[in-house]
Amino acid sequence: MITEPLIERHPFTPFVPENAQILMLGTFPPKPERWSMPFYYPNKINDMWRVMGLVFFGDKGHFWNESEKSFRLPEIKSFLNERGIALYDTGVAVRRLKDNASDKFLEIVETVNLEQFFAQAPLIRAVVTTGEKATSVVAQMAAVDLPAIGCPVKCSLKGHEFELWRMPSTSRAYPLALEKKAVAYGRLFMELGYDVRPEYGGE
Repeated sequence: MITEPLIERHPFTPFVPENAQILMLGTFPPKPERWSMPFYYPNKINDMWRVMGLVFFGDKGHFWNESEKSFRLPEIKSFLNERGIALYDTGVAVRRLKDNASDKFLEIVETVNLEQFFAQAPLIRAVVTTGEKATSVVAQMAAVDLPAIGCPVKCSLKGHEFELWRMPSTSRAYPLALEKKAVAYGRLFMELGYDVRPEYGGE
């Protein structure tokens, strides 16, 4: 007898700084056994926090604690709060069609309520999606075509205006070198008015 995969609900609450202007959305976290910390992009082989370390500090290990084999969560939260970067995912509830975190095998059962998000954080001016599946969810909500990577499109949702930025996935499964991912994200943050390292688009 074939049983349908269980529905998993998102394990984290949205991370929303008071001054949030940027909302970064992935698809859904990996299973807890793959976490190095109880927060977004927790897999120690995911490149998100290495990319952020390079773009803002010129050091891929800036947020990594080598002795603990874990990311430095207090420093990550402080960094996000200082820069007004909110985090959540497009999937609030999902089914894993295979026993992994690949977007290809994730069925989203319940999507993020972006209207509710914007009501909580009305200063958000850009939604940054980290991968094609997450981008397609937001593009469908805003009734726009899927944008090219690094090429924002203007969107409006119930009167809230924002830019949708589709960015490369930071999963190791995505076939792009860490340095090239950092260049892509560096250009994104530079365009959004952030100070980034010169080698990643800053001045």
